[in-house]
Amino acid sequence: MSNFIDQLNKVFDSRVRLGIMSALMVNDHVSFNQLKELTGVTDGNLASHLKGLEENGYVRVQKGFIGRKTNTTYSATKLGEKAFKTHLDALEKMIRKLQ
Repeated sequence: MSNFIDQLNKVFDSRVRLGIMSALMVNDHVSFNQLKELTGVTDGNLASHLKGLEENGYVRVQKGFIGRKTNTTYSATKLGEKAFKTHLDALEKMIRKLQ
């Protein structure tokens, strides 16, 4: 079973990061406010997790405006998609092995 554990990505250990990546995998892009609502965390906490994902190359940030209001959206990069799928596959294999 240890080989499955080795395939788990520590970047995705956090439930907040799991939530962020799950949302980004099924949407082209998601706004900061949508992610905040989904995860139920504070602005600072969410920004910190997003920064970690961005620094690892898993998330792309797009800043723009709607009228005069700033609008920041996030999307998964190809690297992020691949890393998250690998992480989920490892979790699935571990679960199947334990059944």
